[in-house]
Amino acid sequence: MNIFFHFGRYFLLMKRAFGKPEKISIYRDRVFEEMYILGVGSLGIVAIISVFIGAVITIQSAFSFSNPLVPIYAVGVAMRDSMILEFAPTIVSLILAGKIGSSIASEIGTMRVSEQIDALEIMGINSAGFLILPKIIAAVFFNPILTIFSMFLGILGGYIFGLMAGVVTDYEYIYGITYQFIPYDVTYALIKSAVFAFIMASVPAYHGYYTRGGALEVGQSSTKGVVYSFILILAFDLILTQLLLV
Repeated sequence: MNIFFHFGRYFLLMKRAFGKPEKISIYRDRVFEEMYILGVGSLGIVAIISVFIGAVITIQSAFSFSNPLVPIYAVGVAMRDSMILEFAPTIVSLILAGKIGSSIASEIGTMRVSEQIDALEIMGINSAGFLILPKIIAAVFFNPILTIFSMFLGILGGYIFGLMAGVVTDYEYIYGITYQFIPYDVTYALIKSAVFAFIMASVPAYHGYYTRGGALEVGQSSTKGVVYSFILILAFDLILTQLLLV
């Protein structure tokens, strides 16, 4: 029964978070601040991970396709499909859920135990909307951009390291990543990244918002927020794949 309690409280919190804002200009400014913190601040880690993931996929695919009956350009095909369909939207979202989720849960949890949220409520401010909504909007807007950024760098990393390792030629790799390309795959990946962004922002915010106690409980809320975000992202990865691809 505890799970139904949390589901109900989560949806009630989201209803409050998406309520009518008191002043649009303040919310707009906070959205831009969160975009910089959650989005621009994550560019470095996304770039590093994407390049090395692309390199690993390319080299592993080349050794897996060592059969002479398999054309070399299949390495580019495997690299493109793996990066676009799964690694860029899902793996990057999981990594960002750990980085962003812990930050959101800790920030809001600290505000709760230090009674800053209570102060906002006393001043007549919708604390859920003021604290949570800008983070959700920023994450949903910026995560698809990071996903596209990851796709590009992953494919570029595979190209560079594939040539350096001598496992694929310039022509075969480029031919492979363009061979029978389906544009809908990118749309599918962006839809997934937007859904995952909502989860990675809202679930840790929920755990942080209802933190009770002190510094120890803030750390526990941060951990719970990240763990449940991981579980929900993987669950919705399966659900969205069934709905959008099958």
